[in-house]
Amino acid sequence: MAWGHVQQKARRWLRVRNTIARECLAEFLGVFVLLLITVAATAQGVTSQNTKGNFFCMYLAGAIAVIMAIYVSGGVSGGHLNPAYTLGLCALGRFPWTKLPLYALIQLVGSFTGAAAVFALYYDAIQDYTNGNLTVYGPRETASIFSSYPAPYLSLSNGFLDQVMGTSMLMIGILAIVDARNKPVPKGLEPVVVGMLVFSIGLSMGSNCGYPINPTRDLGPRLFTYVAGWGSEVFRAGNYWWWIPVVAPCVGALLGSFLYQIFVEFHHPVSENEEEALEVDALPENKKENPVYTINMDYSLSHRL
Repeated sequence: MAWGHVQQKARRWLRVRNTIARECLAEFLGVFVLLLITVAATAQGVTSQNTKGNFFCMYLAGAIAVIMAIYVSGGVSGGHLNPAYTLGLCALGRFPWTKLPLYALIQLVGSFTGAAAVFALYYDAIQDYTNGNLTVYGPRETASIFSSYPAPYLSLSNGFLDQVMGTSMLMIGILAIVDARNKPVPKGLEPVVVGMLVFSIGLSMGSNCGYPINPTRDLGPRLFTYVAGWGSEVFRAGNYWWWIPVVAPCVGALLGSFLYQIFVEFHHPVSENEEEALEVDALPENKKENPVYTINMDYSLSHRL
């Protein structure tokens, strides 16, 4: 009874009522969960020299991390977890542009903190594996535990295309999953199917550079490795590779968003109310009546993912 009273009192004092602040807290925790599981799986595989995990285990853990992160934050912040995805929703008019910088910043802080937590968790293992020498190159390099680095054969242009295509596929898949007029996923299972989508992208497009497809997921841990002992080489490596997984996913998200609109969503049958609204919108301003019809489109599913 006493503990229940303490809980009620703590909730009264700690509860955040501001909607934007609540969204930021949820988005931060979601990204933190995503990074903790994803990066920790890679750290376990690398430091054990693949005796306790391989690329398949890492990709599977990453997919499950996406599922859990969306369940953690989806009902409050939408579970974006990825500024490229947020950008795509903004371009489609499904999320306010004013929130984009804030979400991107929170996602970056969450990814940085998640990387720091993994470093603390596997600190002894990393030190033992590297003999205390944190490097970006060589057989005992550990920078790639945290961020993406290109394969030796990969050019910047091909890497850019890789990230554009991977993120386009991610965006097309998510828009299809949440499209109520297509083949909607049963309510509540959307995060599971998104996780399966991420898993399939990893298995099919992961060999070139590890499929980051998320600007802050890559940049946050890279910033952490910069300050944690790997140094500025994390930004110079791969012919200054670092900007590719930051810029290309944003291009890919925009491309994927528009492709799904052009090939699928624009062609759905419209209701009578929507048809009337479209006809009114097509009229000159001086011909429109007040009030103008409002299209009541339900974007709650797409905001949740």
